[in-house]
Amino acid sequence: MPDFINYPFAKYGFDVSRETREKFNRYSELLLKWQKTVNLVSDTTLEDLAERHFLDSAQLIKYIPDPQIKLADLGSGAGFPGLILAMMGIAEVHLIESDVRKATFLREVSRETGAKVTVHDDRVEDTVIAGLDLITARALAPLKDLLVMADKLSTPDHSFCCLFMKGEKTDEELDKAKKRWNFTVEIHQSVTDNTGKILKISNLTGKQ
Repeated sequence: MPDFINYPFAKYGFDVSRETREKFNRYSELLLKWQKTVNLVSDTTLEDLAERHFLDSAQLIKYIPDPQIKLADLGSGAGFPGLILAMMGIAEVHLIESDVRKATFLREVSRETGAKVTVHDDRVEDTVIAGLDLITARALAPLKDLLVMADKLSTPDHSFCCLFMKGEKTDEELDKAKKRWNFTVEIHQSVTDNTGKILKISNLTGKQ
């Protein structure tokens, strides 16, 4: 099991306290335990949980200047990135996960680590969360579909941002999304994957 207390987050420019790393340690223990009966992450990534999942999720904190926000994480699965961001101090985090077993896992991690999250075991389209500031997603759906979900969750004036983690098909997904939506996008390089990109999207409006 990776030792997060000694894992060099600082090497990548992330200030993660010892208390937070201890929460990460407990989180990883629970994940490995539950993985035996619930497919939370790919088995091929279990030997590198620290970088493939924890650090990969933690890097989003660089693009969240104010932790006093309301965040919704779409299709949270094993909790990446939403649960990690809650452990790193985001004030209000909502995890949306329709798989009841995975939602139960998320609640157990929250109890065991003290991470303050609200778990919604519903489909995104059936979830109502007022006044969101930020919407996140990782390895969930094509960008064009994520924007549909974000639009349904958003406030009427669309005064929110999205942080979506994407891979080598980022350009293709952006082209398809722009056929239906107008938006502003910043593209940032992932620190954990040469082909990975982080899309910061704002000013979302549908095309007529």
